[in-house]
Amino acid sequence: MASVTKQMALDYHEEGKPGKIEITPTKPYASQRDLSLAYSPGVAYPCVEIEHNPSDVYKYTNKGNLVGVVSNGTAVLGLGDIGALAGKPVMEGKALLFKIFAGLDAFDIEINEDDPDKMVEIVKALTPTFGGINLEDIKAPQCFKIEQRLKAECDIPVMHDDQHGTAIISSAGLLNALEIQKKDISKIRLVVNGAGAAAVSCTRLYVAIGVDPRNVVMCDSKGVIRADRTDLNEQKREFATDRDIHTLAEAMVDADVFLGLSVADVVTPAMIQSMAPRPIVFALANPDPEISYEAAVASRPDIIVATGRSDYPNQINNVIGFPYIFRGALDSGATAINEAMKIAAVYAIAGLAKEPVPSVVDEAYGKSNLAFGPDYILPKALDPRLLVTVAPAVARAAQTSGVAKRPITDWKAYEQHLHTIMGDDGKMMRRITDLAKANPQRVVFAEANTDNMLRAANSLYHDGILKPVLLGNEEMIAKRAKSLGLDIEGMEIINPRHDREADRRARYARLLSTARERKGVTYGEALEMMNDRNIFGMMMVQTGEANAIVAGAYSAGTELAHLAVEIVGIQDGYSHFATMNILNTRQGTYFMADTAINPVSDTESLIDIARLTSKAVRFFAAEPVLAMLSYSNFGSNRQDVEPCMVAKAVKELHEHYPDIAVDGEMQLNYALDTELRDQTYPFNTIKGKKVNTLIFPNLTSANTTSRMMLSMGVGSMVGPIQMGLKKPVYFSHVNSSVRDITSLATVAALEAIVTSSKKQE
Repeated sequence: MASVTKQMALDYHEEGKPGKIEITPTKPYASQRDLSLAYSPGVAYPCVEIEHNPSDVYKYTNKGNLVGVVSNGTAVLGLGDIGALAGKPVMEGKALLFKIFAGLDAFDIEINEDDPDKMVEIVKALTPTFGGINLEDIKAPQCFKIEQRLKAECDIPVMHDDQHGTAIISSAGLLNALEIQKKDISKIRLVVNGAGAAAVSCTRLYVAIGVDPRNVVMCDSKGVIRADRTDLNEQKREFATDRDIHTLAEAMVDADVFLGLSVADVVTPAMIQSMAPRPIVFALANPDPEISYEAAVASRPDIIVATGRSDYPNQINNVIGFPYIFRGALDSGATAINEAMKIAAVYAIAGLAKEPVPSVVDEAYGKSNLAFGPDYILPKALDPRLLVTVAPAVARAAQTSGVAKRPITDWKAYEQHLHTIMGDDGKMMRRITDLAKANPQRVVFAEANTDNMLRAANSLYHDGILKPVLLGNEEMIAKRAKSLGLDIEGMEIINPRHDREADRRARYARLLSTARERKGVTYGEALEMMNDRNIFGMMMVQTGEANAIVAGAYSAGTELAHLAVEIVGIQDGYSHFATMNILNTRQGTYFMADTAINPVSDTESLIDIARLTSKAVRFFAAEPVLAMLSYSNFGSNRQDVEPCMVAKAVKELHEHYPDIAVDGEMQLNYALDTELRDQTYPFNTIKGKKVNTLIFPNLTSANTTSRMMLSMGVGSMVGPIQMGLKKPVYFSHVNSSVRDITSLATVAALEAIVTSSKKQE
């Protein structure tokens, strides 16, 4: 798991604007007319409409996209009853998750009240504001009463995620684990350790999907919950047993499934060994499970294990469910999140795990590694398909169960809406990071004696994303790290001028001089070139002693590009290599090429750039639709060289690479406005398709456009990502931001994983 220190967390929450969320206007506000429409006098008109027809509140306000994250701070994460004020950072974090995963706005509401009845009255009074209420971190048993009353007395969906989120995700995992283990859900024996809100809710939902309640044994801190105990509350009595067993160890004998929602290290390997053949163990105590993953899988070979941790297979993570459940509930105008909607989410999540994973995930992990089976019973938390799979399933269930006030009629349009509702907003980079982290690669940082390169390498190392190799003077790097407050202990440092591996410089020089002997490079010159950290690092990658490199440029990267071609070479089937930037915006993700390598394009280079970019976009799990840009449209200017060159490239792409969806030449506004393009030029070959990939006619236009959009705050940028070299050699300006270098190095690491996996096939 990522190494997080107290200071790192405090800095994260404090830097810039304190906290994690803010309000952003969604309407123009530049002129007096705008303000008159937004407030007085114009605002009176929607008020009157809503007064006459209350359902119009969803038409004229943000209620239908707004969730209230409500807590009294009595059961915060692993911190317990710390109070409403101290719990606010957690509630802000939950609001952030709603936004980034499902495009839902959320306000965190911390209520300083322990009395359940008063809590209910306060939340009820707030419901005109919200489309849904997410109850969070409220202790048992008051959470049961609060949720039960609010569900009965409110006309908007209410869900206590601590109860139902875990129940829904683990139910999906249980269905798939039982299928793999070839067990009948109606016949399994289930042991539940823990009797809090989540444990009770999980057990109830397990029963709803087929577990026989007579086969359930629940334990609390005093042992088995038996019918003859006199200290049981209403929820515990629901699962009391008459069986003559008293301890967890006794309950585990011949059990098929163990569900732990309790404390660390209460289950022993002997207990696992006493279970029935092909057991299933869900050890969900956080941060440390009831039995460690390693100990559980070592106990017997026929086991399936799930935990709440991201660093082991089968993570049961609430974020797989709650954002999408509320998305479907709010979009259908549901008055509740009922049993039918929860069960629909269970089956949607379970079904997704059986589908082929996106290509970039599949390539990075290998089909045998990340396919439905004992180590993959649930989708990954960053799976981009969850939104369009779970939300529609929940919305459909809301309609069929009769709680939807605004039924969805066009499901295809709704799913398309979900694809575009929130743009990428960083999801792609989170997925790339998750994949790189699964198999950390050795990545060279050629200019490690510069502040931002060193900061980026340090962050990636401590987050477990990759294994940095720092090139530079050891003393200088150590002093710089100390001045920056960085802990670089354990990180590999190589000084190319005084390499501890005595023959490495000579070995690299011999390889380089041999490769370039017909280009005038002698051994002596090659040996001198090894003083250049970028060249030394590229040789490490070429020889396989490192997996990737982030080379550092102080100006344009043209010289570095030439060196990369000489050292690692261009992929077979191409005459050029290129770079691409990924622009993440609220309107979607756009891929832009070539942004750094080819100063002047010709028809041949444009064809190569288009082919490389199309392949790269597919690598990032998107379907490429290319627009070849120019200042003219489809032959409107046939006198100048540039549009003719672009048009010729398009013609040859259509003839020789018909599988690439591409057209042009066209101006940028026609590329980005599908309706305008199709109406004006109905003959275009990408009619009806949304362009997501922009091929510029030269380096100046591509580089200028990408930097202008970034500086204007249009979105976040990742790149330049190299395309077409035989090995992962990436280029970054030494003064690039830490975030930019971090993103680039992570992509380089992922490419190294994929390159390696393809060689092994």
